[in-house]
Amino acid sequence: MSAEHPTPARRGAHDAAQSCASRAPVLDAFGGYGVEIEYMIVDRDGLDVRPIADELLCLGAGHPAADVERGEMGWSNELALHVLEIKNRFPTATLDALPEAFHAEITAINALLERHGAQLMPGGMHPWMDPHTETRLWTHENCAIYSTYDRIFDCRRHGWGNLQSVHLNLPFGDDEQFARLHAAVRLVLPILPALAASSPIADGRLTGFMDYRLEVYRDHQRQLPSSIGECIPRPTGSPAEYRAQILAPMYREAAEYGDGGVLQHEWLNVRAAIPRFERNAIEIRVLDVQECPHADLAIAAVTAALVRRLYDSYPSAPDADGTIRTAALVATFRACLRDAEQTLIDDASYLTQLGLDCGPCRADELWARLIDLLLAEERLAPRWHAPLQLILERGPLARRIVAALGEDPGRLQMRDVYRELCQCLRDNRQFQGTA
Repeated sequence: MSAEHPTPARRGAHDAAQSCASRAPVLDAFGGYGVEIEYMIVDRDGLDVRPIADELLCLGAGHPAADVERGEMGWSNELALHVLEIKNRFPTATLDALPEAFHAEITAINALLERHGAQLMPGGMHPWMDPHTETRLWTHENCAIYSTYDRIFDCRRHGWGNLQSVHLNLPFGDDEQFARLHAAVRLVLPILPALAASSPIADGRLTGFMDYRLEVYRDHQRQLPSSIGECIPRPTGSPAEYRAQILAPMYREAAEYGDGGVLQHEWLNVRAAIPRFERNAIEIRVLDVQECPHADLAIAAVTAALVRRLYDSYPSAPDADGTIRTAALVATFRACLRDAEQTLIDDASYLTQLGLDCGPCRADELWARLIDLLLAEERLAPRWHAPLQLILERGPLARRIVAALGEDPGRLQMRDVYRELCQCLRDNRQFQGTA
């Protein structure tokens, strides 16, 4: 199942950061990190999607399987058979070693895919996949859950069959930590697409959005409105309040839709960040997949650092009283989906909540100020400066893709650019984006 819909039940013991609940003591806030990254499986020559994740997992495990465990790392199936997730299986105290760890898994997977004439491709969406005709759903373990999703939501469309994302899991140790962490995460979510947008193309054309994955995602579970709300979560004061105000109505709505109890789990919640109470973590879900793990982990690192700065800056939950209205955060979020780093951030209250004393500025200027602060305060490791600086100077991956394609690109130009992105993934290097 795509990362926005964590594969249910059976994945509980294997999800990134799962040891927060089941295989290690509960971690305090920022006591560990879990990262999950999804990749497309595509043909090596034509780059069309290849629905062979089940065959790949069988090769990796040596028998039919939905998961492959490789020490600290693991691979898992997703809803669509052309998508594979890679993750660190246990929380790591620092993100510093993960770019190389993820790259090693990518190398191993590509070696197995060679015998099928296939490879992994990065990015938030496949640029020309037709999800209606090309989506193949997982048909093995827990297929009844997937078929229920498909019956209710129609998974053969954008927002379901064609999307890849990064999830960052941040633990919390108790109810107070949950409230503070949720409030801090909520403030960071709207500006993340300004750094992480990587999906400007769908159906073989430029969409006008830098983050089209999230634009279609906002509406993909419209049949159950309580499961996504306005995407940006509203304030909450405790796990009990969250369960009563968010989860319980969602479960009732699913039951009324005739889910047969199959979807009565917290993973039905698909907001931009969701509590995973089963493992005492909050899962941030609005990061598009980048061209290489080095870039993905740099964005994850600055996200975690900024959340921690906000968490530490308040004696209690930042904005716990909802000073920043959800509607204002949603407006900033939607603007960033369209314009990414070029979005004008002019909400004075929001800038103040982020800890900045400045007037209106573009999102890239905002991030430059924040990154400088985080580096100066030693909240962000120096190793992340270079990959983040490239993003600030050349724009997020979506902007670099558009620059490389030029105006009115055709399939050949798209194939050339995405072939280079596949090579960036193999080399663990960033895409420059020059035309």
